[in-house]
Amino acid sequence: MSKYLHKSHNVSVLLYHLVCPTKYRRVVIDEQIDEILKQTCLEIAKRYELEFIEIGTDKDHVHFLIQSVPTYSPTKIVRMVESLTARQVFAQAPHVKKQLWGGEFWTDGYFVNTVGQHGNEQTIATYVRNQGRQDEYRRLHQQQLRLI
Repeated sequence: MSKYLHKSHNVSVLLYHLVCPTKYRRVVIDEQIDEILKQTCLEIAKRYELEFIEIGTDKDHVHFLIQSVPTYSPTKIVRMVESLTARQVFAQAPHVKKQLWGGEFWTDGYFVNTVGQHGNEQTIATYVRNQGRQDEYRRLHQQQLRLI
């Protein structure tokens, strides 16, 4: 869950929903790649002022719910996450590089959205957590609609 980050001159709650597709939308994310991505994100969080609230992988893209400090722009966050995770995937799973000719793991494009702390953070977190499990997500979404 997000929290207020207290720095010497500011207090912030900056949440970003980031979606990064693999190059050519190739289906290369399996359990091994999922684990490499998540472990790499834990290391990124230790070194930089980022917290990965949720990480959800599907076969050809990854959703991240990230809390950051105002020092990092969304573009800088994307570049950091994509470059460090791609390096680790290629180092630990060299067979993936062969599936992606050109030697790039991520496509050039990405989606980023700000997430409010109150209101839709939980909805986005549930959505990210349930990536790759569309049937469960549809069922949950239908239950929520019935409650309205």
